[in-house]
Amino acid sequence: MKICVLPGDGIGPEITAEAVRVLRALDLPLEFAEAPIGGAAYRALGHPLPESTLDLARRSDAILFGAVGDFSLDTLPRELRPEQAILGLRKAFNLFANFRPARVYPELVHASTLKPEIVAGLDILIIRELTGDIYFGQPRGIRTLENGVREGFDTMHYSVPEIERVAHVAFQAAMKRGKRLCSVDKANVLDTMQLWREVVTAVGKAYPEVELSHMYVDNAAMQLLKNPKQFDVIVTGNLFGDILSDEASMLTGSIGLLPSASLNDKNFGLYEPIHGSAPDIAGKGIANPLATILSAAMLLRFSGGLEAAAQRIENAVEKVLAQGYRTGDIAEPGLRTVGTKEMGDAVLAAL
Repeated sequence: MKICVLPGDGIGPEITAEAVRVLRALDLPLEFAEAPIGGAAYRALGHPLPESTLDLARRSDAILFGAVGDFSLDTLPRELRPEQAILGLRKAFNLFANFRPARVYPELVHASTLKPEIVAGLDILIIRELTGDIYFGQPRGIRTLENGVREGFDTMHYSVPEIERVAHVAFQAAMKRGKRLCSVDKANVLDTMQLWREVVTAVGKAYPEVELSHMYVDNAAMQLLKNPKQFDVIVTGNLFGDILSDEASMLTGSIGLLPSASLNDKNFGLYEPIHGSAPDIAGKGIANPLATILSAAMLLRFSGGLEAAAQRIENAVEKVLAQGYRTGDIAEPGLRTVGTKEMGDAVLAAL
């Protein structure tokens, strides 16, 4: 299995290094090749997603991704900013289904800002459509009107096939879990979301065992804080999924704990932690690598079909947390606070 490693910017190189160490320790037939992405690629090659990086990804079976983002490059034209690299990869490989699990480990119940009784035992999965919606819709831009006033505009749209394919993915995921699916939209205001609800409802008829519900996005945001355990699987569009999955991550105590998988219809995937490049702590060796390590487990599961190996990694992370190892973002009095490499060492020892 050929794995394309794209460390990226900020803490990206630090956290991906630990995930690669964990993958190598499994003694599986894995090959690793690394390439620049994001701001690092712009500085080296003049573009955030160079053709050489894209070519390496095409010759690979999966992508292990760190993070992109460099504030010093925010004045560049939009198409050259680091963040365009991840959007370009999603489009190039048609990575339309984004899996974002949010699970509260028993040892970290008190790390959440919500009361323990609200989050204890939480285990939800958010499936976000990733290649449509307002992020990719045309027309878009900034223009000056006849009266001299400038305005910005973006276009939200979804086609029936785009909604159908992510709905099938969500129903199939629900079948493997608690057989409950909540579709989140804004059908009371947006025509695009009216179509979304119609199509998801129609697809649901093929999955009679799954209990389907619908919820407006503003209510869903509130319910994630009020009673998050009511959810099992959530499916939603690109914009709403971006917001809700980040909200859900904080239920777990730290955004540094959550992995993600972005898949196409051939199970080719890009695997990354959901946090950003964190330039304020880059190079200090204190970033939490667990989200990236757990993303590597998802890589083995979805793109490699290696369920047992994925479980080994996830079990090792659970063991490390139970042993009291903590990085700064989840530090607790009386427990052992460690750095990025030390946490990686602990996971290797647990393996």
